[in-house]
Amino acid sequence: MSFRWSRGALATKLRRSPTGWVARVPPGTKAGTISVRVTDRAGRRSRVIRLIVLPVPAQRRAPGGPLPAPFAGNGMWIWELPKSDGGDVNAIAARARAAGISTVFVKSSDGPDDAWAQFNPSLVQVLHAYGLHVCACQFVYGADPLGEAAQGASAAAAGADCLVIDAESRYQGRYAQAQQYVAALRAAVGPSYPIGLTSFPYVDYHPGLPYSVFLAPGAAQVNLPQVYWKDIGGSVDAVSARTGAHNRIYGVPIAPLGQTYQSPAPAEIQRFRQVWAAYGAGGLSWWSWQATGPSTWAALTQPPGAAEPLADPGWPALDKGSKGDEVVWLQEHLVAFSPTVPVDGVFGTSTEQALMSLETSRGLPPSGETDAATWQAVLALPVQPADWVSRGSGPRAAAAAAAGRAPASASLPARREEIPPPAQRR
Repeated sequence: MSFRWSRGALATKLRRSPTGWVARVPPGTKAGTISVRVTDRAGRRSRVIRLIVLPVPAQRRAPGGPLPAPFAGNGMWIWELPKSDGGDVNAIAARARAAGISTVFVKSSDGPDDAWAQFNPSLVQVLHAYGLHVCACQFVYGADPLGEAAQGASAAAAGADCLVIDAESRYQGRYAQAQQYVAALRAAVGPSYPIGLTSFPYVDYHPGLPYSVFLAPGAAQVNLPQVYWKDIGGSVDAVSARTGAHNRIYGVPIAPLGQTYQSPAPAEIQRFRQVWAAYGAGGLSWWSWQATGPSTWAALTQPPGAAEPLADPGWPALDKGSKGDEVVWLQEHLVAFSPTVPVDGVFGTSTEQALMSLETSRGLPPSGETDAATWQAVLALPVQPADWVSRGSGPRAAAAAAAGRAPASASLPARREEIPPPAQRR
């Protein structure tokens, strides 16, 4: 079923229920009158039906509590220092202050062996003197998680106020490596040091990427999805809504990255700030310094204006047959209610039965699929992260070992990469 509105079309899947066919309004559909058309498997289309979508108020409070200070407010990312105001750190600091930027994120390493000299104590000292937070970002691959953890710890030791893990396509399927990396990094920097994760915004497009490890308790405290609406090919509202719907389940504050490359219109910059303020995000940042033109810098200096009420972005709709990291996260909660649920990333019969039992026990209709009420019941359960590294002993370790130290869903390919590789984000 396609929902057509003034900014394009959004599709959703029809599902059979005891009361008939049901379609969930997809995230990003704005309230108001829309046109709906149904297409069957043979490609035949129904007549156009006019419907009215009523708004559901968004939850303004961001999940997971307040942001650590370096992630609050506005941030700007520096990929290549020499191409950012010519590498003049004083000029960078002055521009940041003028544009209301409170945190500068600077790339510090790429993989386990490539430390970038641009991130150093001298850089940190100068930016600190201007009252700015300075954070490091490392791109990780997962082939050498301990070496990459050492690079992250080195950036923290150089004075970084926070560290951001950039884990993208090369980390898909690497659950054990992600767990090894997080454990080694936390051992080096301590349990309270501010760490964030930045990655693809559409979690459901990447069933094998271990979001559930990087965002587990004791791992990253902040989620920074890359909401690059122009590259993705959608409006600010639609791309942000889908991102919010699929990232909120991990329960940590969301501080999204917006795009300043490709010369977005000033109205889009303003709209991005308004949308995420309405969603309750306490901070956001922009990629990247070197690709930001004069008109975009000028737009960043303007107040965003009042945010209009937005519809709630929704929740991931999972049911029997669903696969991926969202299912892993669901199962890691359900095992607290039904210990026999396998954590394999595959929504099978046992997961369905456990979910229906939970719904019944909470006074919800036993649908066996996730909606807003069901997700909130699930997330109220304590999470029990799987051990993908150590075989250990007991049923949880045995289940992880049987899954090959990764869930079965880890081998699934990405549906597509909604944003290009970093080198192409110019």
